[in-house]
Amino acid sequence: MEEIRFVPAFLKIAYEPSSLENTTFIQEYYSLLQLNDDPLGLWLKSPKIRKELEQTDQVLLTLLIELHRKIDNLTHLATSNEPLYIPLALQGNLKAIGHGYIEFDSNVLKPNESYYTRIDMPTFPKRQMPLFFEALSESIGKIVLMHEDDEKDWSTYMVACERVMIRQMKGTQSEY
Repeated sequence: MEEIRFVPAFLKIAYEPSSLENTTFIQEYYSLLQLNDDPLGLWLKSPKIRKELEQTDQVLLTLLIELHRKIDNLTHLATSNEPLYIPLALQGNLKAIGHGYIEFDSNVLKPNESYYTRIDMPTFPKRQMPLFFEALSESIGKIVLMHEDDEKDWSTYMVACERVMIRQMKGTQSEY
């Protein structure tokens, strides 16, 4: 197995064995693409609105958008019998992440089996990151399908975890 550089990252994960041909999971995977399916995201992408956004406070606008999305999610939960996400059979914890890899805190995977998963990402906005991975061993998975925007957030989060790790190695506990 190739040398994988992991950084400690304790994240919650829900997963289930599945191939890329499973249409139910593929549909959810694409529906969770941030800003793609919700009308607010489409409205914000329009050229006319983008020009007007240059003159606004981006942080305040982002907070308002996330508040709007949370209200939409609550409305969905209150008015619909359908769950927001497909229930996945297994849940666990990750202890480390790498560029294109995940490592579980215990041996729960079957090598060479494919899985669909959602990871609770502590980014802003906090969200569920869907992806498909293949088990390389009983605790290590290689990511085989991830949204391009999620790849950027994944890398940003990984760099933040690396910074914390470096500070701890230097003996500086303060993050600032």
